[in-house]
Amino acid sequence: MAEEDKTRARAEQAKGKAKKAVGRTVGNESMAAEGRADESKGDLRQAKEKAKDAFKK
Repeated sequence: MAEEDKTRARAEQAKGKAKKAVGRTVGNESMAAEGRADESKGDLRQAKEKAKDAFKK
């Protein structure tokens, strides 16, 4: 399950970066903000998984 969560975190980060870039390109600030939010969710999920891994060792 941990690998699944790590993969989900990377996917959210990539989705957020893409959405943010598209939003900036077309001038849609709302889409860019959604992209930043998605990217942040991925960052938080990744941090959580790293913390869990640190406690396992």
